[in-house]
Amino acid sequence: MSAQDQYRMQHPGEQYPVPPLEEQQEIAHPGTTAELVSAPDHGERTYRGSGRLQDRRALVTGGDSGIGRAIAIAFAREGADVVLAYLDEDEDARQTAELVEEAGRRAVCVPGDVREEAFCRQLVDTTVSELGGIDILVNNAAYQHLEPGGIADISTEQFDRVMKTNLYALFWLSKFAVAEMRPGSTIVNTTSIQAANPSPGLLDYATTKAGIVDFTKGLASDVADRGIRVNAVAPGPIWTPLIPATMPKDAYAQFGKDVPLGRPGQPAELAPAYVFLASQESSYITGETIAVTGGVPFT
Repeated sequence: MSAQDQYRMQHPGEQYPVPPLEEQQEIAHPGTTAELVSAPDHGERTYRGSGRLQDRRALVTGGDSGIGRAIAIAFAREGADVVLAYLDEDEDARQTAELVEEAGRRAVCVPGDVREEAFCRQLVDTTVSELGGIDILVNNAAYQHLEPGGIADISTEQFDRVMKTNLYALFWLSKFAVAEMRPGSTIVNTTSIQAANPSPGLLDYATTKAGIVDFTKGLASDVADRGIRVNAVAPGPIWTPLIPATMPKDAYAQFGKDVPLGRPGQPAELAPAYVFLASQESSYITGETIAVTGGVPFT
């Protein structure tokens, strides 16, 4: 899509591919962008910055691909330097870093597992030492594994992995970041439509995403007097490597079909929400969640 196409008036349900999606082989978790037959739009050719995050220092977890890559591109084009935290997808991280650097900003890649408290501390320490401070934390990294059988098929090992990745890391990173943040800093958490409309096969994942909504509200009240704002974005079905890496083929072929707009969203369609919540334009908003769900009510 050209920048001109993105900004002209058009039917939102027809702006990107609609199900059935192109045939796609299942891929091993966490998946890479190169393995997707239909490449997601991260805003590489379309996102236009206007200096809304000029000289901010940002840490984005899960920043190598998908939603994280779109956030990193948008932040850089708005003037921010970015630390990209990711598990082990080095090629995806390198490509995202190049896109940040093409925008004239600094990118720092830090691989590791956010399930480890020591690594979460390292991420904040690295952001401070490499960028000179931390003004924005985006808790975006997440793990899900679709089990159609529901609770009967969710093992303790899987439940523990989902909790550690989605909630423990959120707690550790926020705690360490708040200790370093100055007034005007922001935290933006990635929750999900699953927080409001849980699928039985994603019971563990949905539980963590609901927890993120409450954590966001509670932390926002806790740090308001320090001048730090905390908000969240709730994506609906978004096309990223995580989908074919965690869903059976017959499920993701129709991925996004049931939302009112009739298609999955693209990472580029989420980035503006993160920019808004990270910028001074949202200075009177804290403890809130912006739903980007293709029309599914977040209630």
